[in-house]
Amino acid sequence: MMGSSVDHSSGEDTDISESEMEEYEDKSYEALKSGSHEVKLSDETFTCPYCPKKRKADFLYKDLLQHASGVGTSSSKKRGVREKANHLALAKYLKKDLSGAAGPSQTTAVVDPLSDHDRDEMFVWPWIGIVVNLTIEFKDGRYVGESGSKLRDQLASRGFNPTRVRPLWNYQGHSGTALVEFTKDWFGFNNAMSFEKAYEGDRHGKRDWMANNAPKSDLYAWVARVDDYQSDNIIGENLRKIGDVRTISDIMEEEARKTSKLVNNLTNVIEVKNMHLKEMENKFQETESSMSILIQEKDKLLQAYNEELKKLQSTARDHFQKIFNDHEKMKSQLETQKKELELRGKALEKREAQNESDRKQLFEELEENAAKNSLLDAASEEQRKVDAKVMKLAEEQRKQKEELHRRIIQLEKDLDTKQALELEIEGLRGNLNVMKHMEDEGDQEVLRKAESLQKLLREKEGELEDFDRLNQTLIIKERKSNEELQDARKELINGLKEYPNSTQIGIKRMGELDNKPFFEAMKKKYRNEADAEERASELCSLWDEYLKDPEWHPTKVLLVDGKHEEVMNDDDEKLKDLKDRYGYEVYNAVTTAWTETNEYNPSGRYVTSELWTYAEGRKATLKEGVIFMLKKWKLHMERMQRET
Repeated sequence: MMGSSVDHSSGEDTDISESEMEEYEDKSYEALKSGSHEVKLSDETFTCPYCPKKRKADFLYKDLLQHASGVGTSSSKKRGVREKANHLALAKYLKKDLSGAAGPSQTTAVVDPLSDHDRDEMFVWPWIGIVVNLTIEFKDGRYVGESGSKLRDQLASRGFNPTRVRPLWNYQGHSGTALVEFTKDWFGFNNAMSFEKAYEGDRHGKRDWMANNAPKSDLYAWVARVDDYQSDNIIGENLRKIGDVRTISDIMEEEARKTSKLVNNLTNVIEVKNMHLKEMENKFQETESSMSILIQEKDKLLQAYNEELKKLQSTARDHFQKIFNDHEKMKSQLETQKKELELRGKALEKREAQNESDRKQLFEELEENAAKNSLLDAASEEQRKVDAKVMKLAEEQRKQKEELHRRIIQLEKDLDTKQALELEIEGLRGNLNVMKHMEDEGDQEVLRKAESLQKLLREKEGELEDFDRLNQTLIIKERKSNEELQDARKELINGLKEYPNSTQIGIKRMGELDNKPFFEAMKKKYRNEADAEERASELCSLWDEYLKDPEWHPTKVLLVDGKHEEVMNDDDEKLKDLKDRYGYEVYNAVTTAWTETNEYNPSGRYVTSELWTYAEGRKATLKEGVIFMLKKWKLHMERMQRET
């Protein structure tokens, strides 16, 4: 369909209102149907008649449809209502009138997503898109923005099919950026590339975002690559948490290996199933032959049973007749005994009337004796308790007297020792004064003793200096040995990172926040698991930033058993609010991470790796780590020898 391309701004200096948007969209659609604007350039290329100043004027059918839908549904205030109506009309025209003109290559054929890309090009795996310049506002002391679910629905309506949109949060709140996740297959890669191309075609790609020549409006988006993964910002930090960098060739080779392994596994399963089937067939034949034999034996047994049953029935009839005759005899005998019992009962009734008064008197006496016995038992129990208390008090009084006597003896000994020490001190003082007077008089013997003492003092001082030098040398050697051990420990930790953690020795990231309690807490508040996971991720990101904040000190110092200990401050506002809103498990995860960070890296306040023994829940020694690593190496060498 050919026509003249018209600038959307010519003759339209004034925009229309929101209420007139639908009416103007219908007018633009009719104009497109009448051929007033040029849309189709060739069998495969199309153009947007309302964006003549775009750098890329030629579009594929799918790309142009995504461009028109994106502009028409844009929430940017810089795009006028008239511009949105024109693009909505273009999207409607493409769907209704040009869907057949797009050609089978653009509508039904499956496009190879790798045809336009270098196999050695490095992407973040799984495929992840980056969206920046999200609308945020400062509210209640932090930045807030829309949830990732709404942006995910908008991208899905444009045909990009994201699986999840993850807004990025820090300690200040919403950062204005988000990560868009796609499926981990080539369809997801195709959707990610379409997502990137759509924003590039609308001049809202990565290159446009990095350019500083114009103000930024609306959303900018692109697919994450190695420079984004290595960037020192919140995007790079979160990319490194959820993915890694891989080439397309590596991903294809891994899929080929997985496919080959799956085929081999399925082949082995089929062979095992066939073997089981043959075994079942053999067992079925054996069972069938056994069943035929059993059926024959069953028929014989049934015939013998019927004959024996007839004999038993005849015997039972004879036995029943005999029992009936015996019953009649017993019945006549019972009638006779009944009459005799009736006569004896009447006699007993007469005797019972005489014994009734005796029985009543006996019952009253028994009750009176029982009451007396109960009172005696209670008095006896009370007396036993009083005796026990008296014995206990006597024992306590005896122990107190012994303790008092012991303390008196100790005080007397202390007093004697003190007096002896005072007398000794006074005697030493008197001797010292005498030596001073004798030295003043020039006694040669005293002078010789003084010189001998001074010489001995100098020798002791020399020995003390030698001891200090030796001690300093040992300290230097100890420090050097300790540094070498620390370097060896770091190398061992880096080596063990390549292996998965076992139940014995592994690497534990000290200070890392456990996100499982956050997810469990959010599941109680949100029925949708995706929303719960998203809210848990946001809350974890926020508390990660709190833990890194050097200004936050949620502890206090208490005096416990004469020692000062640092404990968590339960009155801290952040921790108290966290515990009240999300429960003890989330509170415990945060306090554990803070305690580990404060213990292992209080200055840097970031996550550090530590050699850990999971069986005993403690820090592993270097010797334990080396022994574990040698076992791993030995198993690896034995496996290599078996393979060769």
